Amino acid sequence: MRQPKGGRAAAQGPWLFGVRHHGPGSARSVRAALDAVQPGAVLIEGPPEADELAHLAADMDMRPPVALLAHATDDPGRSAFWPFAEFSPEWVALRWALDRGVPVHFIDLPATHTLALRAADEAEDAHAEGKGGEEERSLPRPHPEALRVDPLAVLADTAGYDDPERWWEDVVEHRGGTGPVAEDDEGEAALASFRALGEAMEALREEFGDGGHTRDLVREAHMRVRLKAARKEHGDSVAVVCGAWHVPALALRTTLTADRALLKGLPKVKTGLTWVPWTHRRLARAGGYGAGIASPGWYGHLFSAPDRPVERWLTKVAGLLREEGRQVSSAHVIEAVRLAGALATLRGRPLAGLTETTDAIRSVLCEGSDVPLALIEDRLTVGDVLGEVPAAAPAVPLQRDLERLQRSLRFKPEAADREIDLDLRKENDAARSRLLHRLRLLRVDWGTPAAARSGTGTFRESWHLSWQPELAVRVAEAGVWGTTVASAATAKARSDATSATHLADITALAELCLRAELSEALPDVMRALADRAALDTDVGHLAQALPALVRSVRYGDVRGTDTAALAEVAAGLAERVFVGLPPACTGLDTDGAQELRRQIEAVHTAVGLLADTAAAQVDGPGLRERWRAVLRNIADRESAPGLVRGRAVRLLLDEGTLDEDAVARRMGLALSPGTPPPDAAAWIEGFLGGAAGGGMLLVHDERLRHLLDTWLASVPAPAFTDVLPLLRRTFSVYETGIRRTLGELVRRDRATAGDPAPGTESLPGTPADGFGPGLDPERAEAVTGVLRHLLGELVPVGVGDGGPG
Repeated sequence: MRQPKGGRAAAQGPWLFGVRHHGPGSARSVRAALDAVQPGAVLIEGPPEADELAHLAADMDMRPPVALLAHATDDPGRSAFWPFAEFSPEWVALRWALDRGVPVHFIDLPATHTLALRAADEAEDAHAEGKGGEEERSLPRPHPEALRVDPLAVLADTAGYDDPERWWEDVVEHRGGTGPVAEDDEGEAALASFRALGEAMEALREEFGDGGHTRDLVREAHMRVRLKAARKEHGDSVAVVCGAWHVPALALRTTLTADRALLKGLPKVKTGLTWVPWTHRRLARAGGYGAGIASPGWYGHLFSAPDRPVERWLTKVAGLLREEGRQVSSAHVIEAVRLAGALATLRGRPLAGLTETTDAIRSVLCEGSDVPLALIEDRLTVGDVLGEVPAAAPAVPLQRDLERLQRSLRFKPEAADREIDLDLRKENDAARSRLLHRLRLLRVDWGTPAAARSGTGTFRESWHLSWQPELAVRVAEAGVWGTTVASAATAKARSDATSATHLADITALAELCLRAELSEALPDVMRALADRAALDTDVGHLAQALPALVRSVRYGDVRGTDTAALAEVAAGLAERVFVGLPPACTGLDTDGAQELRRQIEAVHTAVGLLADTAAAQVDGPGLRERWRAVLRNIADRESAPGLVRGRAVRLLLDEGTLDEDAVARRMGLALSPGTPPPDAAAWIEGFLGGAAGGGMLLVHDERLRHLLDTWLASVPAPAFTDVLPLLRRTFSVYETGIRRTLGELVRRDRATAGDPAPGTESLPGTPADGFGPGLDPERAEAVTGVLRHLLGELVPVGVGDGGPG
C-alpha cells in the first residue's frame, strides 16, 4: 500500500492521508488531496458505530464544533468524545464525502471496546494498587512508565526548532497562506506533503517502535481490517484520513487472520452514540483525539481566511478593542501588521504566526499592557463558539424534554459565561428558576446561584450561567431517573433523601425542593428530615441545619406554599439548639471558637426569620425571648471563649436586650487586668469584628471607646505582640473613613482628658467628639412615627420581600 508518486491517477490508491487532528493546514490539504484523487470511498479515524450518524453532518442545523459522544447504556457516566471543529481534517473529509455522495465510514476501534477497555484499565489499576503492583494483563494497554514519543517534537528537533508547535505552523499551517494557489498545484502539493509526512512517520516508528502507544496496536489492527473490507467493496479507490502516526501501520502488509487475532477476546459494553454540541474552550483541552489545541479561535481563523490571515486577524482584534471602548485606529492596525511581518522575517518564519501577531498587538494596539491582551486571548484566540446539532440526532428522552423547555422559555444555552437576574414575580423568570434548580438537583450545573447585583428581596435571583459539553453526559446520566426534567428531579430528590447521612444535607435538599417546586418529593424529604433531626444529637449539626430549614419555611411562606410541617420541624430543631448550645461553648480551641461564632450568627438570623414567618405557626415573641436567654447564658459563661462571649454580647446589644450600661460593664470585666490579654483581644474581636456597624459603635459610644483605649494602653509590652494580630484583624474590616474617625476621636479624647471644657464635666467627651448630650425623646418620637407609618402600611406583614415593592 503506497502513496502516489505523482499525478492524479486514481488507480494508485488507496491513499493514506496522515493528519494532525484539529489542524487547519491539514484540513486544507485533505480537501485539496480529495479533490485531486476523487476517491470512491472515504475512511475516517473514529468509532464505526457512528456510520449511522454520519449523514447528520450534512444537516443544515449542524454547526461545528460538535462531537460524537459514546456512552455505556448501563452507566452513562462512562463516556468518550470524538470532537470535530470546522478546521478538523476529519470533519472536512466527512463533509467532502457527504456533499458528493461518496460512501464514508469510520474505522477506529469500536466504542463498545474502547469504553470496556477503559473500565478494565481502571479496575486493573485499582487491583494492582491493592496487590502492591503485581498484576497480569491479557490485553495490550498504555503503560504510563513507557516512553511516549511525540513525533512532532522529534521532527521539530531534527529541523532545528525548539518548539514543535512553531515547526508545525511553519511547515504545514502557514503553507499556502500568503495567497491563492492554482487548484492543480494545490492538489499536487497536498499529495506531496502527505507522502513526505508518511515517510517521516515511518522513519520514526522504525526508530522508536510503537513509541509507548501500545493500545494503538489494537486500534491499528482494526483499522487495517476495515480498510481491507473497504478495498474489497470499492477497489483501491479508497482514501483514509487518520492521525499521521498511524500511516505506517496501515501501510503494513499483514494478513486478515493476524489482525483479527489481535482483536480476539476484547471486552464489550453496550454503547449508545449521538452528536453533541462542543465548544472552542473544550477544544483547548487535551481530550477526545488527544490533540487539545491552545488557540482554537486562531486556528479557525487560519482555516476560514487562508489569504492575508494576519491582516484579517488584526482587524478582528481592533474591532473587539473598539467594542470595549479603547481607541484603536486603522493606523494602529497597519503598524501592527508591519511589525508582525518584521518579527516573522527576523525569526526566519514564512508567515507571521500567533506569537508574532500577539507581540505586535501587545506593542501597538495594547500599548504594552497585558490586560487587554488577556481579553483578546479569551474572546478571540480561544473564543466562546458553541456548536449546534440537529433535532434528528439521537438523544435520551430527558435531553429532548430539556430542549423543549429551553425553547419554550427562550433560554438558549451559551458557552460564554454570563450573569442573569430573575424576577420570580414574572411567570417566565419563575419557570427559568424552577428549571435551573431542578437541573442542579440532577447535578447538571448549567447555572449556579450568584450574589444578587441589585436588590435583596426573595423575589429576585441571580445566576451564573455557562453551558459546557460535559453537561451532555450529565443529562444522559440523569436520564435513569426519569424521562422529563420534573419526574427525574422528583425521583432524584427522593433517592437523595433516603441516602443522605447528614442533617444539613437533608435540610439543603428540602430548600432545593421548595425552590424547584417539587411538591411530590417534599413529603419524602420531610419524613427523612424529621427522622434524622430526631436522631442527631450533635448541636453543631443542628445549628448548621437550622438556617437552611428556616429559609425553606420563609421561601414557601412568601409564595403561599403550605410549609406547616416544615415549620414545625424547624421550631423543634431551634428548641434543641437552644438547649445544647451553651454547654457546647466549653473547651473549644481557636478554630472551634471561630466555627461556633459563625453558627451562633447563623442561628440568630434564622430565629429572627422563623419568628417573623407567618407560615411558621410558632410563638414568635416567645421564640425570640428564649433565644435571648441563651445568648445571655453564653455571654456570662466564664468557660466560654472570649470570641463567643463577645459575639453574644454584641447580638444582645443589637437586639436592644442589653442597654449601654450593661454592655459597658461586661466590656469592663472582659478587659480587666485579671483577664489575659489574648482572651481580652478575642472578646474584642467577637464584639466588634466581622459585624456591620462595629466601627460606628465605637465612634458613637464614648464610654466603650474609652474602655478599649484604656485597656489597650495597659497591655504589657510582651503581651502586646501576641494581641496585635487579633486587633489588626478586627479593625482591618472597617472602612477607611471609620478608622480615620476613630483615630481622630482617640487623639481628641487624649488631648482633652486633663482639661475638660467648663460646663461639660457631666458630659464626658462631648466637646472633643462633637456629639450631643444623649437621646432627645421628643425628636426621636417624630422619626419613629414616620417609620411606623412606612413599615406598617406600605409593606404589609407577610410580604417577606426584604424591602418595599
